[in-house]
Amino acid sequence: MTTTPTPSAHRPALPPVVDRQAWLREREALLAREKAHTREGDAIAAARRRLPMTLVPEVTVEGAGGSVPLVEAFEGRRMLIAYFHMWHDGAPFEDQCEGCTFSTCHMQTLDYLHARDVTYAVFGQGAYDESAAFAQFMGYPFPWYSARDSDPGLLDGRDFGFIACYLRDGDQVYETYWTTDRGVEALTTSYHALDLTVYGRQEPWEDSPAGWPRVEGHPWRLDGRPVAQWSRPGVAASRPGVVASRPGVVAAKASCCGT
Repeated sequence: MTTTPTPSAHRPALPPVVDRQAWLREREALLAREKAHTREGDAIAAARRRLPMTLVPEVTVEGAGGSVPLVEAFEGRRMLIAYFHMWHDGAPFEDQCEGCTFSTCHMQTLDYLHARDVTYAVFGQGAYDESAAFAQFMGYPFPWYSARDSDPGLLDGRDFGFIACYLRDGDQVYETYWTTDRGVEALTTSYHALDLTVYGRQEPWEDSPAGWPRVEGHPWRLDGRPVAQWSRPGVAASRPGVVASRPGVVAAKASCCGT
């Protein structure tokens, strides 16, 4: 027998309740779809590995030691994943791009990339001195560079807010792949984890049953800051009071990253 719990004013709607055998049948049917999705993802990844590559012109990026050739960003490894981070000149940290913060703040454990001969780095849109202070505030463990004054051949007409992958052969650098908008979700393990839960990401665009909770305001901001900034040293003490069981999410200007 299926029953549906009645939602109250203080809690969101709940899924229907069934006996365990009925639940297992539903779960196994979904599992078959999940496995098909995984196999299709494997096939797409196989096609990605078979893409040709294109030579990147000799360009430089600016790091802590000044301007360096792009090949230096590999740190001696053979492959490089670069996130091109948007920047608002002169804006305080809390007004920097919440989408880029969300995307790249997940990259905290780099050991597995390094074990596969891959370096992860961020190429920022802002001037190095200004944007590197932000990286230090965020406690990022990966190398940070400014691509603000890099040759246009590095961006190739693209706006910041994308991932590019590179391969080096000696001192020659080739671009092998790039993606933007929702392709950047490859970095966001929080989204992949939330997708496993009953309420999902809780964002307005999702196909969810009536009564499911929804984030109010910007999904990547909380009380006026990108969400990840609240755990940084010295910031939590300035956080406004929170009411009810869920912190309020304030509305913000349109994200500077795509969807």
